[in-house]
Amino acid sequence: MAKRTTHRSKSGKKLYAKRDAKGKFKDIQSYERAHGTDIKRKSKKEAAKKSKSTGKSKASKSKASKKRTVRKK
Repeated sequence: MAKRTTHRSKSGKKLYAKRDAKGKFKDIQSYERAHGTDIKRKSKKEAAKKSKSTGKSKASKSKASKKRTVRKK
């Protein structure tokens, strides 16, 4: 992820600005928009940890769901 610097707009809203290699503004986002996308994304460590744990949990979930569907009359 590119380093972001913070600025304030004329109305007082917080902004994030990304710069390219030459130092020119590449992208300017509002704090709300940038923060929302940061929360939705997962880090590499989180994604790796989740992929390791899903293999075991899928098998246990399928067995548990089969047990729930079988009922005596």
